[in-house]
Amino acid sequence: MTTNDTPWEPPLAGSEAEHLVGALDRLRATFRWKADDLDAAGLQTRIGASSLTLGGLLKHLASVEDYTTTAKLSGAPMGAPWDATGWDGSNDWEFTSAATDTPDQLYALWDGAVERSRARLDAALADGGLDQLVHVSDAEGRHASLRRLVCDLIEEYGRHTGHADLLREAVDGRIGEDPPAGWHARSDLPAVR
Repeated sequence: MTTNDTPWEPPLAGSEAEHLVGALDRLRATFRWKADDLDAAGLQTRIGASSLTLGGLLKHLASVEDYTTTAKLSGAPMGAPWDATGWDGSNDWEFTSAATDTPDQLYALWDGAVERSRARLDAALADGGLDQLVHVSDAEGRHASLRRLVCDLIEEYGRHTGHADLLREAVDGRIGEDPPAGWHARSDLPAVR
């Protein structure tokens, strides 16, 4: 049951779209909680031989949010703020360039991307539901459904929230499956639009 203290909790008995979006929002909240309120050193912490950092994951997931709900959804370019970031088009750019971004920049970038993604997803659901075909297609020209895009976002967050679990525990010992009731992301930052 969703409450004001746990707004990320998916519905107990909702529609398919409500459950899929609820699962995505729960993963978003858990990821943001794992990455929340760290300084530059915390966001750049690595474990073992991995080059992953929470800062890199924030930037990567921000780009995935925007790319999925622009280029994949409608064929539109990602636009701002990505057109002014110096993105080189490589698969590792978000991870490596995050090292030079401030914590405020990284949090604002992710928060803004999620805000834009939610708005685009809500509009698409209202316009045609999960069964509608989207812009992205396979090599044979078969278009994906909106359901596939939402499931892809859930998968992406599932993978990286697991990484965030390990990274955050290494930074300061924070563990747990969900944010505690009443948690709110550090909200004194303006979202990058």
